[in-house]
Amino acid sequence: MTKPLALAALTPVVSLLTFIVVSAPILSAQTDPTTVRPPAATAPAGTGGNQRGLPELTGPAPRLADGKPDFSGIWIGGGPVGDLALGLAEGETIPLLPSAEKIMKARQSKDDPEANCLPTGVPRVAPYPWTIATAPGLMFFIFEGNIHSYRQIFMDGRAHPKDPDPTWYGHSVGKWDGDTLVIDSIGFNDKFWFDFRGHPHTEQLHTIERYTRPSLGTLTNEVTIDDPGSYSKPFTLTFNARLMPKGELMEYICQENNQDVNHIQGGAGVP
Repeated sequence: MTKPLALAALTPVVSLLTFIVVSAPILSAQTDPTTVRPPAATAPAGTGGNQRGLPELTGPAPRLADGKPDFSGIWIGGGPVGDLALGLAEGETIPLLPSAEKIMKARQSKDDPEANCLPTGVPRVAPYPWTIATAPGLMFFIFEGNIHSYRQIFMDGRAHPKDPDPTWYGHSVGKWDGDTLVIDSIGFNDKFWFDFRGHPHTEQLHTIERYTRPSLGTLTNEVTIDDPGSYSKPFTLTFNARLMPKGELMEYICQENNQDVNHIQGGAGVP
């Protein structure tokens, strides 16, 4: 449909004025670094900032026929994303060894394996939904993000192998301790970063995760990290995942057309 003549004539003027009004503060912020500020933190502590806008569902957690908590559903969060330290209790710090701190400070954002479509490892999560599925003797964490991958946890009572091949998600065995799912994992490679800041680890990494569902809309992960190659002592972090009541996993294969990594410049840090 042809625009009326007056409107057609005004359109370029309106577009130009819009560009000037919108661009002026942006250009000003780019030329004056004192005006650049990170966004205000609006997500609950320990979520990594990836739960903005989700409803906080209350009420009791559902249970399975055997009485165990039902962890099914679509979740977001539950581990570090931007900064490992967000999961620390108040007053605590990350016990980083000097050698590991040197590695961390040298890392560049463009080299983050997660940004290059590789698995996040443990306990890091991508800022995308995930879910839990079960099969006889097994539990699976299925992730939308990165390579649309999964993590398997053996629930059949087996022990860790004596010399596991190092992998991104390690070798995980799980068991129930009352209403708490306890997942013990070893056999990690040293390739993944714990967060965008680049906290490192070695193949000595050993994690123990304790998952509880205190309410309908919350899944809490209390994870202990033990890696004498990078940290002076074990430390514990707590992260909350939030239920997406109408969520679903999308097919997301980021390595098909990832054009952003080459444009990421500067040292590793929270976006």
